[in-house]
Amino acid sequence: MFNFDVDRYLKIQAGAAALHSQIHEVLGRYVAQGLDSVFFLGTGGAAILMYPAAALLARRSRLQVFIDKSAELILTDHQALGPRALAIIPSLSGTTKESIAALDFCRARGARIITLVGHADSPLGKAADHSFVNYAQDDTSSESFYVQSLLITLSLLQHRGESSLHTEAVPALAHLPSALLKAKSGFEARAATLAAQFKDEPYHIITGAGSAWPQAFYYGMCILEEMQWIRTRPVHASDFFHGTLEVVEKGVSLILFQTEDEFRPLGERVASFARQYTDKLTILDPRDADLPGIPPALRALLSPAILATQLERLSAHLEHLRNHPLTTRRYYKRVAY
Repeated sequence: MFNFDVDRYLKIQAGAAALHSQIHEVLGRYVAQGLDSVFFLGTGGAAILMYPAAALLARRSRLQVFIDKSAELILTDHQALGPRALAIIPSLSGTTKESIAALDFCRARGARIITLVGHADSPLGKAADHSFVNYAQDDTSSESFYVQSLLITLSLLQHRGESSLHTEAVPALAHLPSALLKAKSGFEARAATLAAQFKDEPYHIITGAGSAWPQAFYYGMCILEEMQWIRTRPVHASDFFHGTLEVVEKGVSLILFQTEDEFRPLGERVASFARQYTDKLTILDPRDADLPGIPPALRALLSPAILATQLERLSAHLEHLRNHPLTTRRYYKRVAY
């Protein structure tokens, strides 16, 4: 694979999977102590990566589940945030100022706090009640956060007697890093082709539903916009027919992130429409990935991680063809804002 370190990738994803026993032990303790609400927080892309796990927990559990931006939470008087609440805050660097402010806010309300960080010796790593640490870099962090947050949700459901998916998932974790690597390598040729198609494209409409929607949102905002300065319009597939359809025409690039869960028909509806009106429809479908050792019930929950590992290949080829390194920024952490 082009410009890719296999050993580093496997080590990072194995590190995320290996956290399952720690996660299960800590959350078992919190459930036993009494828990009535869970807040999935974070800032920017890290917060978006929490969405699939948060949505799953909200649908399967009687817990109150909230998805809040850290910067918004501290401006509210949230009545569910108290001693029986659990706050989950991801930050790869562990230094994100909005997330640090959210941690302090949650602490003042008496909530229990878990952080997901890449560095233990960081403000968020040191200030949490419990910090799960897995070193990663930008090109490997999405899958790591998706897996960790999914394990948190499955563990909560198991401890509360609301689902036994955790029992099925744990044996498959040993296969997960190599399975994701296989999905990545299997996408390499298509990634190179798509990069050639996209390199001069000025604008993309990006859509998806279910667990794939957060990855669509994330890839548009954090990769194409932040790292490649390409304008995008992420829109949820269920909202697509309430406005965005009117700007679809020949020559307009539309990228559909398909999903393997029960929300797949929403994406299929977009695809059916788009095929009639644009000649630039791209469908990214996790069903096409070969994931040996991963049971069907689990792979549907891994759709965003599958898409993330495949799209890293597109990013690698895109930065090369556009001569625009993924690390280049104009404003982010360079000017005051």
